[in-house]
Amino acid sequence: MNRVIIIALILVLCWSCKEQQQKNTKLSGKVFGTSFSVAYNDEVDYQKQFDSLFHVINKSLSTYQTDSDISKLNRNENNTIDDHFARVFDASKEIFKLTNGAFDPTIGNIVNAWSFGADKAIKNLDSLKIDSLMQYVGFNKVERIGHVIKKEPTNIYLEFNAIAKGYAVDVIGEFLESKKIKNYLVEIGGEIRVRGINKEKNTQWKVGVETPHFDGKQSILKSINLKDAAMATSGTYRKFKVDKDGNRYSHIFDAKTGYSSKTNLLSISVIADDCMTADAYATAFKAMGIDKIKVFLREHPELKVFLIFENDKKEFETLALNNFPE
Repeated sequence: MNRVIIIALILVLCWSCKEQQQKNTKLSGKVFGTSFSVAYNDEVDYQKQFDSLFHVINKSLSTYQTDSDISKLNRNENNTIDDHFARVFDASKEIFKLTNGAFDPTIGNIVNAWSFGADKAIKNLDSLKIDSLMQYVGFNKVERIGHVIKKEPTNIYLEFNAIAKGYAVDVIGEFLESKKIKNYLVEIGGEIRVRGINKEKNTQWKVGVETPHFDGKQSILKSINLKDAAMATSGTYRKFKVDKDGNRYSHIFDAKTGYSSKTNLLSISVIADDCMTADAYATAFKAMGIDKIKVFLREHPELKVFLIFENDKKEFETLALNNFPE
């Protein structure tokens, strides 16, 4: 009997060692004008499948590709869409309504006018030109009927850049789950989705929140454990422009005014169940400001938020809301 017990214990210990020594497959590369990395607990290399999914999403949603569905729609050459477009459209419409228009994918004409978008900027931009473009802003002017998009006026320019990366992260995550992979991390341009644990280290997945640096440097302000959730971050400290008077303005615009959001927020990190939702809210909160974010989150405990902002002394301060992990 003792010998049987000893053999059983050896088998358990060997199995435990095998579990702890499992290696993740790690794939990385360039996509959507940024980088991606994926780590998952399986030996199969899915790089070709990832590339195929990235291609399909680009063909549907990229305003930087002239032959994409959204580019054709913006030129009024075609108004039919695929399932990817429909999913992103519906999620955007819901968040547009919940945030009272703070998240608005029809801001594209304004973004382009300020030289932040895919198209050429308008020269000698002034308030009259901004006002003329505002007639084409308002996601309530666009509707989906099956796989057809209706927009009125027809010059409305749609762009889903504030949600598409997060959606792509979810698509890769869902693909891995379809292959029965329960432990993975997917990251595209800093937007992250994780499930299970890091089997290679036998620990929870650890992700970082960056310290804002206007000079392009990178450093981590805090690290957190993330489990079965997604996180996205939106900030003004990397993508901004400086006018002739030295004023800095961000790439996130107020859909009600057509101008860059005036706020002391530097970085917003949002944790949600899926990355598409986290990505969209991170952008919306940048336009809303701290006080409105606090009010909004009282009604949405499912969202965890970490803010980095400048106080009156131009010093960094942080604020964790809805139990954002320490």
